[in-house]
Amino acid sequence: MAFKFVAIALLLTQPITAALTTGYAAQPPVELRKLITSTSLIRRDADPETLYTAYNLSVPIDHFQDKSAYEPHEDGTFPLRYWFDAQYYKDGGPVIVLQSGETSGIGRLGFLQKGLIHQLARATNGIAVVLEHRYYGTSWPVSDLSTENLRFLTTEQALADQAYFSQHVVFDGLEDKNLTAPNAAHIAYGGSYAGAFVAFLRTQYPEVYWGAIASSGVTEAIYDYWQYYEPIRIYGPPACVLATQEIVNVLDTVFMKNNTVLADQIKALFGLEELEYNSDVMNTLSYGIGGWQGRNWDPAINDPTFSEYCGNITANSTLYNSTLNSTSTVRNLIRIGGWANETTTLTRAMLNLVGWVTQSLVAPCADDINGCYNTHNATFYAQDDLSQTWRSWPYQYCTQWGFLQTGSGVPKTILPLISRLIDLPFTETICREAFNITTPPDVDAINKYGGYHIAYDRLAIVDGEQDPWRRASPHAPVAGERASTTERPFLLIQGAVHHWDENGLFKNETTRDLPPAPVRRTQAREVAFVKAWMKEWRASR
Repeated sequence: MAFKFVAIALLLTQPITAALTTGYAAQPPVELRKLITSTSLIRRDADPETLYTAYNLSVPIDHFQDKSAYEPHEDGTFPLRYWFDAQYYKDGGPVIVLQSGETSGIGRLGFLQKGLIHQLARATNGIAVVLEHRYYGTSWPVSDLSTENLRFLTTEQALADQAYFSQHVVFDGLEDKNLTAPNAAHIAYGGSYAGAFVAFLRTQYPEVYWGAIASSGVTEAIYDYWQYYEPIRIYGPPACVLATQEIVNVLDTVFMKNNTVLADQIKALFGLEELEYNSDVMNTLSYGIGGWQGRNWDPAINDPTFSEYCGNITANSTLYNSTLNSTSTVRNLIRIGGWANETTTLTRAMLNLVGWVTQSLVAPCADDINGCYNTHNATFYAQDDLSQTWRSWPYQYCTQWGFLQTGSGVPKTILPLISRLIDLPFTETICREAFNITTPPDVDAINKYGGYHIAYDRLAIVDGEQDPWRRASPHAPVAGERASTTERPFLLIQGAVHHWDENGLFKNETTRDLPPAPVRRTQAREVAFVKAWMKEWRASR
């Protein structure tokens, strides 16, 4: 389970000691230049780490020696890790670079086998690359992750890394060819944080990157991102949404009475007696509804948490016999919480939530509930050696990106899907305790790149209709409509969640329904406009 404050990666869940690393979380969470080309069957289902060699390029630790924010400055370099697949390369083809974002690049290697960048490389005779982000994977510019040593972890420095990479890379086995930018067309792809990243890359380094595809790109940094749950409220199964809202309201109402006896009853009901803070209890109970982001059209990637959660709380019968002796307690809490008129339906829903939580969340952590779900662990936060990889993304959102997913920020006219106890002070716990950051993130440092309205020739904006991050993207309802053109594609994938265009299937896995038609159409359009961009590039030569 993931120790969870906000969501990104960006992607993704484990216990507190391993969490905070993937997705948008405060929540904190190999080449073979010629890859056995005889048949894709040989690569099918193989661990991509065994297929692609990891390489490193030395890049400057500090690209901005004139900026005081990075004092004391460093003159050295560090190894930036990358992998590539040149099996389709022919002279004149592009270099298509997938920015791996806030996680180890290893997790992105499967996209070289059968993701969008594989499709683009095949269609354009290009080279597909996965490039790691500084301070993730093995791309460490420093010897430890103390707050002082994290000063070089900014989007600005990482953007300069990727530009430097494209201007200096020499691919093993292709040393006789000049494939640096702008001698070759370099095109960037990224999803989520990396989606915003490559959008900024295109606008800030247009002479280096010929084009970019920003998928689910969170280009508008937002401090209190309560809107994260809005697509779930709007598009989620109505019965599940309503039951969640009512249960959360019941428990919030009881907790806010500041009655220790009642609070202890709730903790005991869910097996969370060890948690001192009521906010930690409610944060733990939000894991089910928070599983929405992990949904994917590919069964091999899809996270079933959300479906399992909803299936439990909307069931027509009580699913766990072990919860029946808690019926009177639940009925009393519902009455005190102000929902006595919904007692029958809500009692069943809450008992099933108790059963699901105790089985799915509490049982796996029975030996250390605090280790899994206590967000107020000063001893843990004090660790800063290189093995504490969880520190990187929280530092980024505490300093610049925000995206703190609160229930307290939800307008009073809307029943929230997560507790109002999950407020800014709660979500900023890690900022204070891990980094001694007590001020809001400098979102202007990100939004200066364009925010909702970022646009540039050969910059594609691709989003999911039901993505919880859509309201931080150019497809946010407040951002307004745009026309979609080949030069400036603006695509919204119907029914999709988070960067659903990124992954793909082997030919033998493809069926009439997989990939689903909206994803298939979007990927075809991406291939078409990248081919058009390459035609434009050749003409410009």
